[in-house]
Formats: sequence, C-alpha cells, structure tokens
Amino acid sequence: MPKLEGRCLCGQFSYASDAPPLATVICHCKNCQRQGGAAFSLNVVVPAASLSTKGELKSYMDRADSGNTVERQFCATCGSPIFSMLSSNTAIAVIKAGTLDDTSGLHPVSEVWCDSAQSWVPPMVAGARFPKNPA
Repeated sequence: MPKLEGRCLCGQFSYASDAPPLATVICHCKNCQRQGGAAFSLNVVVPAASLSTKGELKSYMDRADSGNTVERQFCATCGSPIFSMLSSNTAIAVIKAGTLDDTSGLHPVSEVWCDSAQSWVPPMVAGARFPKNPA
C-alpha cells in the first residue's frame, strides 16, 4: 500500500504515515457514531511514530467503557475528526479513514462494538466481529 496521506475538510491540517496499516477496523461504538455523525467509523491503526503532521488540532478527552482515556483529535478550524489516541497504547494512532486522500487499498479485517451497531447495518466484514472491544 502506498503512503497514507490525508487532511481535514478545510485543508488547515494534513498528515502522512510512512508505515503500512497495522489494522483497518470498523467501530460501531456510540462515541464514534456521535463524533462522526454516522452509523460507524472506519479506523486505520498505524504506529504513532510514523505520523508527520502539519497544522493545528484540538483534543477532546473521552472516556472508554474500559475506563481508559481516548484523546479524540480534530481540526481546530473545521472540526473534522482526524485521530484517536489511546491511553492504553500510546504506540499507536487511529486515523479516521474518511480523512484519507485515497481509501482504495483499505480492507477492514474486523468490526468492534457490534452490540452498538445500528439495526439496519448488516455485518460488513468476513473477519472477526466483536460485541465490544476484543480483550
């Protein structure tokens, strides 16, 4: 897969990752639904150290059901959700895939928080489906 590059809606913030995705996961949790205003979020997990960024982000400190903190980072100008950073694993960054310039090479391998999925959303991957987050 080529280098991952993306930006926010207004273009004030951009990023690139020179590492291939560690995973591509569909999340049905209520917080992802609320943050993105959609039925689910497509997330690309990359090593945090692989990211280079340009522009300004703001953060909202969210609390996961596990009690861990999720730092949800978004564009300071247009509000586009960009990254989620997990307090439980600071070595990874979760990219909101809708901000990528090219999503053609993405293939979700699992779905998480399926207990919170909208009733009209059918299973979308042939891989693993988890009622919550996998342990």
